[in-house]
Amino acid sequence: MKIAVIGSNMVDLVTYVNDMPKWGETLEAPSFSIGCGGKGANQAIAAAKLGADVMMISKVGDDLFADNTIANFSNFGVNNKYVKKVTGCSSGVAPIFVDQNAQNQILIIKGANNFLVPTDIDEAETDLKNCDVIVLQLEIPLNTVYYAIDFANKYNIPVILNPAPATTDLNIEYACRCDFFMPNESELAILTNLPVSTLEEIEYAANVLLQKGLKNIVVTLGSRGALWMTKDTKIHIPPTKVDAIDSSGAGDAFIGCFSHYLVKSGDVLTALKQASIFAAYSVTGRGTQSSYPDIEQFENFKTSHNL
Repeated sequence: MKIAVIGSNMVDLVTYVNDMPKWGETLEAPSFSIGCGGKGANQAIAAAKLGADVMMISKVGDDLFADNTIANFSNFGVNNKYVKKVTGCSSGVAPIFVDQNAQNQILIIKGANNFLVPTDIDEAETDLKNCDVIVLQLEIPLNTVYYAIDFANKYNIPVILNPAPATTDLNIEYACRCDFFMPNESELAILTNLPVSTLEEIEYAANVLLQKGLKNIVVTLGSRGALWMTKDTKIHIPPTKVDAIDSSGAGDAFIGCFSHYLVKSGDVLTALKQASIFAAYSVTGRGTQSSYPDIEQFENFKTSHNL
């Protein structure tokens, strides 16, 4: 496998709202959908839809969602050999609320994702050690994330770490052993305890982390594009202007696409530009994985937007 994603899967329970209810209030919402999600699964499927060779290491429960999640990986061409069931446990779920401005609020219940442990990485060693990149997030236990970084360093495999959901418990020394550290602006704020309202504030906060030893930091900025910084360079990746409907999973779309084009081209800037365009496409449709284009749709989108 070219890309290994070690991380979470969730069942997205998406409610589209006109207004969020106050405590004790009941409101009618216009629509609802169920889909497969989770940061790890989203990133894996985003890459796979572009034609990448992807393997997934994850855990599901033994509930009615489990078989559907496993089949979903297979349907999109993601190798699900190492997606295992946990007896007596629910699968991860994510209630998502999307407003009329395409902004979202998300709760996550990790469920079986909490049971992804270092031995699951050991069991996948034969396939995992031959991958070109390992992609990680924080919807699984931190000790498993650290073990995966140790594993990648042992076999000289590049690591992309998406520190989401952000936590101040993250060991920065492990983050510095990753090749790419990819938060969004709100995650950057949590990790640094600094303001991120302006591009200048974001650059300052990113530089604080760089001074601690990060190699590359890429801050995804939603409608403002993305910012790539190293100790020596600073490049702003411009956004692609679209009419946004639902921003759910856009950050995962960015990272999945980035991992694909990084492996394919070996060029960071090319991968970032493609990822920014791909993420823009994703917000023009509802849901997470269902909003990601396949390679043909993506190429047509770029052509129609002169990209």
